[in-house]
Amino acid sequence: MSLNDIRAASTRFYDALNKMAAGDAAAMAEAWAQTDECSAQHPIGGRDLGYDTIVAGFAKVAEIAGGGQIRLSDQRIDLGTDLAVETGLETGTIVLGGHEAAIHQRVTNVYRRVNGTWKLAHHHTDLSEDMLSILKRLSEAA
Repeated sequence: MSLNDIRAASTRFYDALNKMAAGDAAAMAEAWAQTDECSAQHPIGGRDLGYDTIVAGFAKVAEIAGGGQIRLSDQRIDLGTDLAVETGLETGTIVLGGHEAAIHQRVTNVYRRVNGTWKLAHHHTDLSEDMLSILKRLSEAA
């Protein structure tokens, strides 16, 4: 168990996040710990609890996503025995319903070691006014 193991788990999550931004949320299922204790507080608001709900939420966003690139910068990791906390800044863009949103938000990710493999157990970002504005326009147009 090392910082490199957490960095690898983080890379898997951000790879999955970028695939979701391109419309494919399948990789998200492998990034998360499969427990009811998982949670996510998204840049579009809301709080999802449990593996199934979280993966379904990312799949719903993937349905309207059309590209972009999300990166983690200023990564800080606090590593424990079976839990690790990662903080940083998510930056980039995402296209939702044909509209591009800028991403610049603080993030906290908590990883849990499950059967020797580090998996995401919690993801929390600031709200994104750009994404919320796009979602509002899309719902008004529907």
